Amino acid sequence: MNTQNFQTKKFFLYARKSTDTEERQVRSIDDQIAELKELAKKENVEIAKIFIEKQTAKEPGRPIFNEMLSRIEKGEAEGILAWHPDRLARNSVDGGKIIWLLDIEKIKGLKFPTFWFENTPQGKFMLQIAFGQSKYYVDNLSENIKRGIRQKLKNGLWPQMAPLGYLNDRNTKSIIVDKNKARLIKKSFELYSTGNYSLRRLCETISTLGLLGRKQKALGIANYQYLLKNPFYCGLIRYNGELYEGKHEPIIAKKLFGKVQEIMKSKSKPNKKKPKYFVFRGFIRCAECGCLITAETQKGHNYYHCTKRKIRCSQKYVREENLAGQINEHIQKVSLPDDWAKKIIAELEKENWEKPNHRNLLPKI
Repeated sequence: MNTQNFQTKKFFLYARKSTDTEERQVRSIDDQIAELKELAKKENVEIAKIFIEKQTAKEPGRPIFNEMLSRIEKGEAEGILAWHPDRLARNSVDGGKIIWLLDIEKIKGLKFPTFWFENTPQGKFMLQIAFGQSKYYVDNLSENIKRGIRQKLKNGLWPQMAPLGYLNDRNTKSIIVDKNKARLIKKSFELYSTGNYSLRRLCETISTLGLLGRKQKALGIANYQYLLKNPFYCGLIRYNGELYEGKHEPIIAKKLFGKVQEIMKSKSKPNKKKPKYFVFRGFIRCAECGCLITAETQKGHNYYHCTKRKIRCSQKYVREENLAGQINEHIQKVSLPDDWAKKIIAELEKENWEKPNHRNLLPKI
């Protein structure tokens, strides 16, 4: 029996390289794998599977990393090979999970070419320090970047890639106007400010004039909406909801930008149509079911009918002219004769003038 093979342990190899800026100097994936394979030979370790991940470890939730730990918990391997502890974790959640798996002996060993580790209280303490240093590096770097961005904004400088219509000048580290595209962007604002262009029509019109986005792709309606709302074109910088006065050359005047915002706001409001007025709608009820009578217009004529909200009654439509005739007939039945009406009105007027407040208002001679 070969005693060396009997003692071989199964480890997972984990190689990670983030695409984030702060990690561009880290050894490539191929370099990590090559050196970890050499380490596996020296340590008499069998590589059960190679896990490769291209995602930052600043936040928990890496799918490949989580899959690897899940398979370790199932007993498929007893340890991990990695270039450095910061390849495994740069946040407290992932670092804590590895320490916990070491405590319950799901992970029996970790091996690094650049870091010493033993599964002992002292080794786990040093591993926690390494994870803490990795997190501190990320936090400190993030704060430095944020501080740099804040300073740029205070100085009126755009901290990111130049928007459409501008170019990043690497020599002066400033933003300059892309004259060809700036002309068409200005035209977009001028056309929309007339109020005669929808976003779709504006998109079609300017696209025929040759305005293209990055990678020479045609712009969509959403691109034009974003463009027209961007105050960068009138000399202002909007970042995280705050406005800063920019030092870049504006493409349009602030007055034109303001006019475009007013038109866009007015067009975004839904047009509420007032309901059509019908003479008898709203105060007549159906004699059969008691529901209100509603109305609608068909072929130039107004028709009234029961809403039938309670039951499906048998009443049909009636034209407004016929309904008016029926109402006049009922009014005639309860109306007073003219001479009676005159007497009653005269008596009412007499009573009103005899009241004290009215007598006081009479002119004195």
